[in-house]
Amino acid sequence: MEHCPLSAAQLIPTEEVNPDRVDALQAQILQAGSWTAPITAEKDALFVMDDYHRLTVAHRLRLTRMPVLLLDNDSVRVESWRPGGNITPAEIFAMARSGRKFPYKTTRHVFAHGLPTCDVPLELLSSPTPMEIAPVFSAGAL
Repeated sequence: MEHCPLSAAQLIPTEEVNPDRVDALQAQILQAGSWTAPITAEKDALFVMDDYHRLTVAHRLRLTRMPVLLLDNDSVRVESWRPGGNITPAEIFAMARSGRKFPYKTTRHVFAHGLPTCDVPLELLSSPTPMEIAPVFSAGAL
């Protein structure tokens, strides 16, 4: 699995975020000076599967691009974080098309093979000219 560079503006969030978590994640990313976990998005519709908080940080930092893993929704199991909740890929697609968002911690995407990490310096992600962002696989993503 390799990530590709995409603009934050191309990605469609479908879930609200916790502002405190966004603040903490932004501080971690700035301290590291590097983007260490790609955002996951559905490959055709470009809705975010996971890492809504990272997407919010990318917008806040005005990054021109970020590492994104484009995945097929069929290769990901969808669950709800909410007890007794049930969520389907069709409902997520509908929410993405509507422009509305689910409440925080509604959707949970389970990735069968785990996700790779990356190590992309923030300077490359805020650069005005496109640069190659090579995947780097390591443990300990922020």
